Amino acid sequence: MTHPFHPLVGQRVAILFARRRAGIRLYVCEAGPLGSVTLPEDFTDRGMTPATRPLTVEVLAELGAEND
Repeated sequence: MTHPFHPLVGQRVAILFARRRAGIRLYVCEAGPLGSVTLPEDFTDRGMTPATRPLTVEVLAELGAEND
């Protein structure tokens, strides 16, 4: 669990099954006393890694220059 505001942050939970809704992968997990919880992939270590810097006009310009 990686989302900083979730009560299970930093803990590992067993994935019961995964499903996709509206193009988002969701994991239904066993969360002990909380029962089962449904988590979007972005809340887990299976999601994309956070960007190292914010998206700005300069960053977009750099990306565009790399693709020329």
